[in-house]
Amino acid sequence: MFQQTLALIVIVFFLARLFWQKQKKQIAIAEFIFWLFFWLISAGAIISLKWLDKIVANLGFSASGINILLYLSVTVLFYLIFRLRLKLSKIERDITKLVRHIALKK
Repeated sequence: MFQQTLALIVIVFFLARLFWQKQKKQIAIAEFIFWLFFWLISAGAIISLKWLDKIVANLGFSASGINILLYLSVTVLFYLIFRLRLKLSKIERDITKLVRHIALKK
């Protein structure tokens, strides 16, 4: 119970920071909505942890619900890092094209 409460306090902190950043116009609306849903779903998963344990057990997994959430979150993080790497690579290619074009013009 203590871990759940602590996790929910951390989520509330992140939600407060998210709303603060939105108020200061530091993030776009699409990014705001993505992170809002992410943190709300995370809070819902933490609140319904006992129910999640039952579902995981019924599916035949030997791990508890919190372990499944951990594995899922690590997978999502790696996917987001992969997407970020692809975007950075595209930005680097675009900058290279732009610099090459400017250099050839002069």
